Order: sequence, then structure tokens, then C-alpha cells
Amino acid sequence: MAKKIVVAFDGSKYSNNAVREAVSMAKESGAKLIILSVVDITTEFETEAPGLADKMVEKTRKLLDKVTTKITAQHITVEKQVRIGDPYEAIVDTAKKNKADLIVMGSHGRTGITRLLMGSVASRVIGHAPCNVLIVRA
Repeated sequence: MAKKIVVAFDGSKYSNNAVREAVSMAKESGAKLIILSVVDITTEFETEAPGLADKMVEKTRKLLDKVTTKITAQHITVEKQVRIGDPYEAIVDTAKKNKADLIVMGSHGRTGITRLLMGSVASRVIGHAPCNVLIVRA
């Protein structure tokens, strides 16, 4: 059973499904949840729109507050983290630093040329994760 679960959360229906699954697992195992949101802004973008990263981080924190309030009401230990950077790197790094037993994330379900052109955060996390990864479909 997992003791620490990192959950990737971006506010989408896919990540909401991942949170629900992680909460269910935490209830069964008593695991601590670490809910991670990554603000994906490049340095070049921040140069063009100064202060945007701060605004996005604040908006993300408010979103995480709502989610974690619901989770703590269920008597589950939860920590929230907001990071700026590449989502896959932040997820893998957070799992390593926290010695997570499991990463839970949603999949947008992209296939074919869209996946080829956009890449897949889930695929990259699976390839580099220091622990098991659970991908939750919508």
C-alpha cells in the first residue's frame, strides 16, 4: 500500500478524476496526498507578459485551496504544491523529493498525430518516474 501519493492536478475533468481515485486510495491505505499543480510558463513567455506567472500561480493556489479543503474534510492528510516549469519534470521531481510510492494523473487521451505533435506528459512521467504511475482515464 502506498504511504505517499503525488497527484497531478490542472483543474481539468481528467485531473479531477485522478484526484477522486487518489482520495479513494488514500482512504483505504491512510496515505498522504501531495497535490501538485504546475504552471507551465516559459521564460520567453514571462518576458512578453511580465507578472503573468505570478497571476497564474495565485489562480492555481486558489483552485488548489478548494480541492484540498474538500479532501481534508474527509480526514485525509494532504499537502498542496504549485510549481513553475515543465509539467513532467515537476511531477517526477516532486515524486523523487517526497519519496512518493505512487503518482496518480489523468490522461487527456490524445492519440495519433495530436499526441505526436504535442507529446504526452503521462508518457514522459511513466518513462522517468521513480515509482509506480497510475493513469486515470476520463
